Amino acid sequence: MSALRVLLADDHALVRSGLRLLLQSIIGVEVVAEAESGGQALECIERLRPDIALMDISMPGCSGIETAADIKARFPETRVVILSMHAGEEYVSQALRSGASGYLLKDASPMELDLALRAVARGEIYLSPRVSEVVVEKYVRSEDGGRDRLDALTPRQREILRLIAEGRSTKQIAAQLGVSVKTVETHRALLMERLNIHDLAGLVRFAVRAGLVPLES
Repeated sequence: MSALRVLLADDHALVRSGLRLLLQSIIGVEVVAEAESGGQALECIERLRPDIALMDISMPGCSGIETAADIKARFPETRVVILSMHAGEEYVSQALRSGASGYLLKDASPMELDLALRAVARGEIYLSPRVSEVVVEKYVRSEDGGRDRLDALTPRQREILRLIAEGRSTKQIAAQLGVSVKTVETHRALLMERLNIHDLAGLVRFAVRAGLVPLES
C-alpha cells in the first residue's frame, strides 16, 4: 500500500518542524512539502498533488479556511485537515463549509493525528472529540429551535406547511381546504416571513427537521 503523501502548511517554522518529525514517525506517511502561506500551499499542491493538506487555520494573507475552499475547487483529490487551537462553533462550521475533511485541535495526541489522516484518506470526515461535541450541540439546538418555531405557528399554518412539504400545489391545497388560491398564497407568505425561510425547498426541509412530515414523504 502506497504511503499517504502529506503537505504541511503553517506560518511558524518551528511548528512545521515539529509536525514533520511527528508525521515521519507514523508508518505509511510521507511529508512531500511544507508551506508557510495559503498561496504557497496552493503552488505546492498544483505541483505535487498530495493526498492530504494539513493546514493551520491562521496564516498570513489567505487563511487556512479560505485556502481549503480554493483547494476543494481546484484540487478536489487533495483532502484538507484543518489544524487549530479553536474548538468554537463558528470556526468549525466555516471549516466544514469550506470543504475541509477534518478539523484537528493542536493539542491532539500523535495517535489521534494518525487516526485523522487515515479516516480522511478513506473519504471520511474526522473531527476531534471536543469539536464533535460542538457540532452535536449545534445540531440539537437547531432541532429544538425548529420545534419551537413550529409551535409558534397557527394550526392552519402548520396544516398548509405539511401539505406543501407533501408536494401539494397551491391549487390542490386550496381545493383540499376549501379556501381560495389567494388565501393559500397569503398563508405561505406569512409562513416564510415567520420562519425566515424564503423558498419552498427550505420550507420542506424545515417541515422534515421539525417532524411535521416523515422523511420519506
